[in-house]
Amino acid sequence: MPAPAPLPRLVAHLDMDAFYASVELLRRPELRGQMVVVGGSRHRAAEYAGDWPRLGDYTGRGVVTTATYEARARGIHSGMGLMKAAALAPHAVLLPADFDEYRRLSRAFKAAVAEMAPDIEDRGIDEIYIELTHLPRVRDAVGHDPLGGARALAQDIKNNVRRATGLSCSIGLAPNKLLAKICSDLDKPDGLTVVMADDVPTRIWPLPVRRINGIGPKAGAQLDALGVHTIGELAACAPDWLVTHFGRNHGLWMHQAARGLDDRPVVTHSEPVSMSRETTFERDLHARHDKAALGAIFTRLCEQVAGDLQRKGYVGRTIGIKLRFDDFRSVTRDLTLPAPTAQAEAIRRAGGLCLKRVDLSRRLRLLGVRVGGLSKAGARPAPGSRSAAQGASATPTEEPTSMRQTLPLFPDDEAPSS
Repeated sequence: MPAPAPLPRLVAHLDMDAFYASVELLRRPELRGQMVVVGGSRHRAAEYAGDWPRLGDYTGRGVVTTATYEARARGIHSGMGLMKAAALAPHAVLLPADFDEYRRLSRAFKAAVAEMAPDIEDRGIDEIYIELTHLPRVRDAVGHDPLGGARALAQDIKNNVRRATGLSCSIGLAPNKLLAKICSDLDKPDGLTVVMADDVPTRIWPLPVRRINGIGPKAGAQLDALGVHTIGELAACAPDWLVTHFGRNHGLWMHQAARGLDDRPVVTHSEPVSMSRETTFERDLHARHDKAALGAIFTRLCEQVAGDLQRKGYVGRTIGIKLRFDDFRSVTRDLTLPAPTAQAEAIRRAGGLCLKRVDLSRRLRLLGVRVGGLSKAGARPAPGSRSAAQGASATPTEEPTSMRQTLPLFPDDEAPSS
């Protein structure tokens, strides 16, 4: 007797609706229905009593973190400069981003999903993939709808997310990750969209090629110049033609993706390679003239990275910094420690040594701190490793006093450059 055919996959992509903006509206429900833009500096986060700051009054070079759908209808989108957004909607309300709150609600919505469907691939603060293929209810027909069970489960997931967070999300249900990602965006906000293989010609092919995750601005512009504008037109292109213009790997991938084919698994567990925090300044800062301000920012970034490591149970050995100067030139430096750490003091000290290897004569527009070479906290060092050879502990002893008392606010700018 032949083996039964494997069940077709069912994968969901869940995307929170205008996540950052929706979180702000939870706290300020009186702004619902208005154009609201989130972006700019946290230090502007006063508790407003109805006299909301307006986008047209903004001065600076910050960018839009997100915007409500009302503001998006005016052409405002994530990554746009706030000054450019102000020209489109000067009367829009401007609120500062609060990433601590966004991370808290991100953890809450993922926990709500895991209660019902535990096989989750985390794709960032506001989106996940969910493997539904083998869940018991997902194959149940409802009436004449063979996918009724899958729709009902997806709706229950949406309802559980709303109960846990007060926020709405959109879910795309499809045979693979590529299609699920596309269709989660088709009926926003609060959408539930199902696209199976037979639906690809009618639901997917009319869409612009940029809707395929993996076709970015450069490839999209190249396709547009070649006369290929929709996914259907891309699907009609010969594989050899695509290989000629985009190279073998990317060309063949485009050919498969345009037909809705994707065999990538939902990766339910992966170890992070590094953790980092960075910030772009409202104005360019100089290592000498703005030493105190830079030192405070540097210390805060180190504390934030340390908090991320400790919350997720990791330690790291490689401490790195990232600088971007006023001429947009970027520089990175790193230092590998004898033993891994998750302590802000050790990260701050190592980061300061990295800074001493950089010429800090130009003004800075961005500063970042990164910890790499991660391992689980408390893990035994591998035999023969540097830590094992030195008998170093996984986490060094904490300093008896605050690093703000024992370390200079920012390295001396006359230190030698690399």
